[in-house]
Amino acid sequence: MSFKNIALVTGANKGIGYEIVKALLESDKPYHVFIGSRSLERGQEAAATLQKECADSSNTVEVIEVDISSDSSIAKAFEIVKASVGRIDTLINNAGITKDLDRIRGKVSLRESLTGSYDVNVAGTHVMTFTFMPLLLQSTDPRLIFITGLGTFDQCARGDFPLPPLERGWLKKMEFETVGYRCTKTALNMLMLDYHYKLQKDGVKVWCIRPGFLATDLGDAKEMVAAQGAGHPSIGGRLVRSVVEGERDADTGKYVVKDRIQAF
Repeated sequence: MSFKNIALVTGANKGIGYEIVKALLESDKPYHVFIGSRSLERGQEAAATLQKECADSSNTVEVIEVDISSDSSIAKAFEIVKASVGRIDTLINNAGITKDLDRIRGKVSLRESLTGSYDVNVAGTHVMTFTFMPLLLQSTDPRLIFITGLGTFDQCARGDFPLPPLERGWLKKMEFETVGYRCTKTALNMLMLDYHYKLQKDGVKVWCIRPGFLATDLGDAKEMVAAQGAGHPSIGGRLVRSVVEGERDADTGKYVVKDRIQAF
């Protein structure tokens, strides 16, 4: 597979991750894409659907079971990919969760709504990236991408929040909440900057990408956000592909959104 861009996408059996894989498979450039999935069965189902949807593509897809909340799962996935292909050219850290809505629904505590999300979105992503770095450094054009969103100080400092003004009193009555998710994505932006700094002499191009306001299963709120005007996840898939294929190389180390750079 030396002639193919070997990409690994975490959390790729549905949502934006699925659409990233699909966009790469539909490209006229050569790819072999690993679908990172916490559930092997769901990953295989996604791969089968993608092969039907992209039947005319010569690009290939393979499922790798990886749960980024588990160090042993990440280590096992690393050994499998190392033995199979010996390198990756593009690592796309897409896997993430939110427990904010679970807290509103009474399913988790306030503390768990934060620590659970940090464990996956920040710690899990860091361990995944750290572990797979030796394979990424085997590439002649290594690319490292962190999928982010809703985590910019710039927007929040200007009062740009995904909530209308709230009435006086405590507790606040809310049907939609993002505070834990936003905090983890702010931390993820710092993680990207740290890797960008440390990997400068290794030639690794690093970005944060905000796909946009898209209707996914994140937090089991797909219908809610769709009603609020969220777009189709394929929009995010195409944006990520454009970065993978070099259209935003001038923006390495930045927070990339469609057609511009977002201030941190």
